[in-house]
Amino acid sequence: MKSYSTKSLLVLLVVFWIQYSLPGFGQVTFTSSNLPIIVINTNGQTIVDDPKIVADMGIIDNGAGVRNNLTDPFNNYSGKIGIEIRGSSSQSFPKKQYGIELRDAAGNDVDAPLLGMPSEEDWVLFAPYNDKSLMRDVLAYKLGRDQGRYAPRTRFCELVLNNEYMGVYVLIEKIKRDNNRVDINKLDPDEISGNSLTGGYIFKIDKSTGGGGDGWVSEYPPPNRSDNQTIFFQYEVPDQDEIVTQQKNYIRNYVNEFEITLKGSNYNHPELGYAKYIDRDSFIDYWIVNEVSKNVDAYRLSTFMHKQRDSDGGKLYMGPIWDFNLGFGNANYCTNGNPEGFVTEFNTICPQDWWLIPFWWSRLMDDVMFRQRLSQRWNELRATKYQTSTIHNYIDSVYQVLNQEAQQRNFQRWPVLGEYVWPNYFVGATYLEEVSWLKEWIRLRMEWLDLQIPEITSAESKQLISRLEVFPIPAVDKLYVQVASLRDESLTFMIRNSMGQSVLIEQRNQSTDVIDHDIDIRSLNAGIYFLTILTSSGNYQTRKFIKSD
Repeated sequence: MKSYSTKSLLVLLVVFWIQYSLPGFGQVTFTSSNLPIIVINTNGQTIVDDPKIVADMGIIDNGAGVRNNLTDPFNNYSGKIGIEIRGSSSQSFPKKQYGIELRDAAGNDVDAPLLGMPSEEDWVLFAPYNDKSLMRDVLAYKLGRDQGRYAPRTRFCELVLNNEYMGVYVLIEKIKRDNNRVDINKLDPDEISGNSLTGGYIFKIDKSTGGGGDGWVSEYPPPNRSDNQTIFFQYEVPDQDEIVTQQKNYIRNYVNEFEITLKGSNYNHPELGYAKYIDRDSFIDYWIVNEVSKNVDAYRLSTFMHKQRDSDGGKLYMGPIWDFNLGFGNANYCTNGNPEGFVTEFNTICPQDWWLIPFWWSRLMDDVMFRQRLSQRWNELRATKYQTSTIHNYIDSVYQVLNQEAQQRNFQRWPVLGEYVWPNYFVGATYLEEVSWLKEWIRLRMEWLDLQIPEITSAESKQLISRLEVFPIPAVDKLYVQVASLRDESLTFMIRNSMGQSVLIEQRNQSTDVIDHDIDIRSLNAGIYFLTILTSSGNYQTRKFIKSD
């Protein structure tokens, strides 16, 4: 007769329980997976939203291409954890997400490299529920890392909690200070002066639920508010239980000085203006990933910032990015799920919402240098990691893994396909429909941004280029350009394709107030293009045109 270890007998009992006794939603037969398996046992305790309770966790991960069975030994992690329900509005969903803290038998925090990610103690078990593609957050963090910045690493898995199969989850790195996460200095309570006091800090704009709550109110209310809405910054690192008065005062005063400068008439001075306080490129990258995803929460919720010590640069950085389950067309309110429109216009669209966007973003867009760098960065990304085909290929690779078997079990456990779950903009009947719609939405969104970004980044001074006319549209062989300027300048005519790549450049001196210039475009393929006129003094204007056969 075959003998079983105590763990094997326990796992077989779990399998039996899952197969025949699952309460609530759909019943699922779950014995193995092509994804890693996480098993958590709370030993009869109920998981609550703070404080964390002590539980046991084991992870089965036999490696790429090797099947994971519930009867396999825990080989990636086996030990104690603290666990609590996390999130804000997501707590109303039956599929809960959890905050995890790894602990030893004595209750001390311990680090471990879960599922191949760098060793740490704090993790999030994210539960995609209203995101029926199951991948919006994973995709956004990938886009963030593709910018060369830190964004949380992720791993798909399947969860068994207290003998219940819970569906597809995503193990995510929690945002915190760490050499492999937000790489800033550790700020101890006794560091209250000098260079040590200047970093590192992480703070956020967010709801007070789901963690946090202590912080300060900006002296500048959000633009276009309909009531008494304010911008509230919350301490994250050091957390509200550890940060001391001197540190609170320092980061509050630093942000206040930045806001005063940004509001001032000299805000865009290269040395004395806002660039003295912030890393401009990090703000641009943050804008791009949130606008690509049309994240309805962007700039106003789950919005993290961090600051390093002055000796290590010392400026304020946007990020890391966080929380995209309502991005990529998955929200039917305020900015809505259509692929058009900027999220930075949220306050105008939805001024009654309590959480509004600070004035920062509209003011930064007043600066021609910020807009120029934004346009350059957009073109860089669109020519490489942000090509539509590249993003589609990544989505396809995730779909192929999840569609083998895991998504079927997930939607058997949580039968929401074809059903509206707040705040879905699109409801697909099948998993394939959900993923196909996501891909098409991204294609349309990128095309819309390709058209709009040259427009918002070319609002230069009109006294230098007082008139620009481009005709005919569509053009076949030649594009005729008429430029009126109030002073003599050399002009550069640059044509970019829809991917932002330069395909034709010509130069001409401005010898009269008005010049007529024709450009031979017979070498260009049919499609949408952008003509930019750059002056020798650094100003420019852009016009879209269509090349036809």
